[in-house]
Amino acid sequence: MKQIKIADATLCRDNSHFSFKEKIEIARQLENLNVDVIEFPEIVNAKADILLIKTISSFVKSSVISVAAGVGADSVSNAIASLINAKNAQIRIELPVSPVGMEYTCHKKPDKILAHIENCIKTAKAGVENVEFCAVDATRAEEDFLKTAIDTAISAGATSISVCDSAANMMPDDFAAFATKIADVCSVPVGVKCDNKNGLAIAQAILAVKQGVTTVKTAVDGTTVPLDTFADMIKNCGNDYGFTSNIKTTELHRIVKQIRWVTSNAQNNNAAIKTTDDTSVHLDKNDTIEAVSSAANKLGYDLSEEDKAKVYEEFLRVAAKKNVGYKELEAIIASVALQVPATYSLVNYVINTGNIIPASAQITIKQGDEQIQGICIGDGPIDAAFLAVEQIIGHHYELDDFQIQSVTEGKEAMGSALVKLRSGGKLYSGNGISTDIISASIRAYINAVNKIVYEEAN
Repeated sequence: MKQIKIADATLCRDNSHFSFKEKIEIARQLENLNVDVIEFPEIVNAKADILLIKTISSFVKSSVISVAAGVGADSVSNAIASLINAKNAQIRIELPVSPVGMEYTCHKKPDKILAHIENCIKTAKAGVENVEFCAVDATRAEEDFLKTAIDTAISAGATSISVCDSAANMMPDDFAAFATKIADVCSVPVGVKCDNKNGLAIAQAILAVKQGVTTVKTAVDGTTVPLDTFADMIKNCGNDYGFTSNIKTTELHRIVKQIRWVTSNAQNNNAAIKTTDDTSVHLDKNDTIEAVSSAANKLGYDLSEEDKAKVYEEFLRVAAKKNVGYKELEAIIASVALQVPATYSLVNYVINTGNIIPASAQITIKQGDEQIQGICIGDGPIDAAFLAVEQIIGHHYELDDFQIQSVTEGKEAMGSALVKLRSGGKLYSGNGISTDIISASIRAYINAVNKIVYEEAN
């Protein structure tokens, strides 16, 4: 099977005003989704943008972190500085190759552009091994000049080439033939970036893939190939045409939905966007596993048989106390599905607290066939509970963050707890939900511990 690489450019969207935290969250979700390359725009604010890339490099280990350069005078050196800690680093030299683009974007004549391409790539190669040359507006370039520009880039050390239909002026079959002609003569992998202004980007990309292109640039919304639609097409058609990708298809729509929520908030000054009708899911304790699985699928989750069983078990626990709508169901899925195998699981707990006694926690956790009990006193019920869990597992992990929020409304609202533990310099997050916020917190802590134990064992 031919492996198609997906380079996501959501963070490069024009007119996007993501906060530092929003950029980190989008990068984190793309890494979770297994995109091959996470693209970042050219560094504008050296201090803030370099810090951002360095921060993201601390947790993005599987995906390639790709930073654009080429137009600004210091762009290549800034890109190198930002990627110093990245496990998989790439610099993209993005330069126009059409007569109009060269004149108005770079204010350079063709011979000067060729010299600039060579200089940028050689400089980038001195800092990172992986350098991509992106021929911007390639479909409007003169054929001989485009070939010379690509040859110049490869001779200077480019490890991959991308051609862009920035004007969206080619029909899908013509673009596929155009990209294939380049791929056939290139000694390095060739990718494509297609503008979707005419709604043809997906067709252009998939036809180019069929003809030999290895990488497609996508984004969540924006003006290029839609990530979720393209990944779905690979999933649904790949077996018949001999190609596949690394995307986690079971998590695709959930993660894209989360990214879309972040991008929508950024566009609307952090105003929450409700994307699902609350009346579309109505479940109670009498519903079957098939009904719950169907509702999960309706919300965009493609669950495995194992995850369906886990979700249904948790659903029955919650449904015994209240009816379940889409918010509750999404919280249940986030809590129990798509998780690592549970080394530890909560059996029961007893919390004693008050304003005249110290808080204490008695917790029983199951490990394999063994039930282990821990009893601790702490500074409040949550602290006591966490200390009791540490006593049971025999290890202390640094608590990096702890958040509690209500995910539903009303007197029987479900609470969601997020726990972030640090081990070996790496963060592990766990989520727990319950109508009892202490139960949610304990479950979140154990969920994070399970991830640490699983990763260390594997």
